[in-house]
Amino acid sequence: MSKNLPKLNKEYLKDNLLGTELADYSADILEYPERVIQFGEGNFLRAFVDWMFHQMNKEGVFKGRTVVVQPIPQGRVSNLNKQDGLYTLLLRGRQDGKVVDQREVMTAVSRGLEAYTQWDEVLKLAENPEIEFIVSNTTEAGIVYSPDDKLNDTPPDSYPGKLTAYLYRRYQFFNGVSDKGMLIIPVELIERNGDILREVVLKLADNWKLPEGFKDWIREHNTFVNTLVDRIVTGYPFKEKDKLEEELGYCDENLDTGEIFHLWIIEGDESLKEKLPFHKAGLNVKWVDDVTPYRSRKVKILNGAHTSTVPVSYLAGIDLVRDAVDDQLLSDFIKKVIFENIIPTMSLSAEELDDFAKKILERFANPFIDHKWLDISLNSTSKFKTRVLPSLVEFIEQKEELPDKLVFSLAALITFYKGTEIRDKYLVAYRQQEEYLIKDDISALEFFADLWGRYENNELGIEKLAEDVLGHQEFWQQDLNELPGLTAALTDYLKQIEEQGVKKSLTVLLDK
Repeated sequence: MSKNLPKLNKEYLKDNLLGTELADYSADILEYPERVIQFGEGNFLRAFVDWMFHQMNKEGVFKGRTVVVQPIPQGRVSNLNKQDGLYTLLLRGRQDGKVVDQREVMTAVSRGLEAYTQWDEVLKLAENPEIEFIVSNTTEAGIVYSPDDKLNDTPPDSYPGKLTAYLYRRYQFFNGVSDKGMLIIPVELIERNGDILREVVLKLADNWKLPEGFKDWIREHNTFVNTLVDRIVTGYPFKEKDKLEEELGYCDENLDTGEIFHLWIIEGDESLKEKLPFHKAGLNVKWVDDVTPYRSRKVKILNGAHTSTVPVSYLAGIDLVRDAVDDQLLSDFIKKVIFENIIPTMSLSAEELDDFAKKILERFANPFIDHKWLDISLNSTSKFKTRVLPSLVEFIEQKEELPDKLVFSLAALITFYKGTEIRDKYLVAYRQQEEYLIKDDISALEFFADLWGRYENNELGIEKLAEDVLGHQEFWQQDLNELPGLTAALTDYLKQIEEQGVKKSLTVLLDK
C-alpha cells in the first residue's frame, strides 16, 4: 500500500512537512554549511550523533551539517542521497514514568559519499576550512592498524588509513597551520577509542614515511577524544514499515528507530564544549576529565544488571526484558542487584549513580523493544567475568560479606548451562522440558557439558560442581574458591535451585 505514497525528500519536506510536528523548524536548517565529516552512515550514528547535530541546528547554536562517508563498499549512502539526506527518526520508550513516541524528520545530513567510488571527493573535503569535526563509527574492529594500507590507495582499506590520508591532504593544503587541525570523535565501542585511533594514525604516518612536521601537527593541533556512547538503536523497523509509512503519509527508505534515553560522555577540555554546544540544546552530553568511571558505571549497572538477570529471568519463565521489569518478583531482584550489590562498590556520586540506575529500569521496561533474554545470553560466561564479577569481588573486599543476589545469579547461570549435548556448536539445555540453545565459546560449552554430564552420572556432587566452576581459570583468570564463603554460598544456592527451581528459590532469597 505504501508504494502509492510520495517519497520523503527536500521538496516534499518543504511543501508538506515544515511547521508540522514532524518538522517543526524553518527551511534555513537545510542550508547550513558542511562542518562535519562522518565515517559511517549506519543506524546508530544517524539516531545518535546526527540527531544531536539536528537538535543543535534547530536551536541555532551549531549551524552546521554533516557529510557522511560510507567507509565500506556496501551501505546506505545511495538511499540517503535519493532522499537528500533526510530520514525520519522514531524515538520511543518510557520517560519519567510515561510512554513516549517521538517522530521527527532529521536534517543534519547534507549528502553522502562512497569511499570506494568517490575517494577524490572525500579527500577534497579536507580542503574545506569550515569542516572542523570528524566523527566515526566503523565497528569495534574498525580502529585497527593495517600494514597493507598505502597513502595512494583509493582508498586505504582501514578506517585509520582513510583518516590518515584525509588528514595528510588537509595538512598539505593548509601548509600545516595550527588552526586547521581537527577535533576527531570516534564512537566505536572500545576503551580509549580516541587514544588508540591517534596511535594508529601516527603508526601509519611512520609506515608511509610522512614528514615529521605532519606527525607534529597531528600531535599538537588535532584533538582525538575518548568517548562513551549509550543509546539502544533498533534501526530500520521492518515489521512496522507499512503501518508507519501510512501514518506518516510518505515513503522513507531510511527510517530509523531508537530508545528515548541518550548519553554521550566525551573526555576533553571544557573549552571544546563551546565548539560543540550540545548543552545549549538540552542534550545529555558530558565533557569530563576521565571517561573511565562512566564506562565502569555503564558496564556494571546497565550491562551488569542485564547479565546477572539473564539466567534468573529466563529460568523463571520470562522471555523478554520488559516482562521481567513488569513482574513483581523479577523487578524486585533487578532493583536489589543494582541498588544493594552493584552501586555500593562504585565511586561516582550517589546522586549520579541513583539517577542512572532509575533510568536503566525505565529503559528495561521499554514497550517498543522486544529484547529477548536468550539473545542477551550470548557468551554469558565472558560477559559475567567482565560485567558482574568485578562488582562481586569488590563487594566482598569492601564489605567483607557476600553480595547475595550476585552469588545467586552465578548459581542461576551455572544452572542455565545445564546441558550435556552439544549440537551444531550450541549446548542443548531445557526449561520445563522445553529445549533452548546456548551459544558461547566452544570450550565453555564443552566444560559445562562435561561437568553436568558427570553430575548426572553421580560422578560428582553439587559442592564439587561449584568448586570446579569457581576454580576454572579459563573463565575467571583466578580461583574464586579463595573468596571467603563463596564456595559454600554458591553450593547452597545451586542445591536450592536444583530442588525447588529458580522461581521458588528466588522468592526465598528476596524474603530474607
